[in-house]
Amino acid sequence: MTDQRLTGYGFGRNLRLLTASDYKAVFSQAEFKVSCPQLLILATRHDNVSPRLGLVIAKKNIRLAVQRNRVKRLIRESFRHQQDSFTGLDIVILARKGLGTMDNAAIARLLDKLWQDLVRRRDRQFEQKAAQQTINRTVK
Repeated sequence: MTDQRLTGYGFGRNLRLLTASDYKAVFSQAEFKVSCPQLLILATRHDNVSPRLGLVIAKKNIRLAVQRNRVKRLIRESFRHQQDSFTGLDIVILARKGLGTMDNAAIARLLDKLWQDLVRRRDRQFEQKAAQQTINRTVK
């Protein structure tokens, strides 16, 4: 099996959350939450190097299948281009009302902003843990 990073920006099985237990782990142990009125992003760390993405695009929030499929395609494309920033994360994206009526460019801008927020929160937490470990070592 080839690594997706070596062959380009594919979206193979190793980049997807596949089972209900994968989704449940993110929902129950979400370390990072980033949201806006149209999207909610939940993420948690995992041991695998490559990031994994799961989508929850409910018919209740985006009525037409054409719109749901368009939104999923745009999210996957954005994730593929940004995947190097998310190493070691499992990510679930939940769509909210109003996302289906946005145009492609607006969704792309929104996703870029949310991805940046997610990476910033992850890095901030990593820095805080490193600082806490340093303090603990100096106290001992």
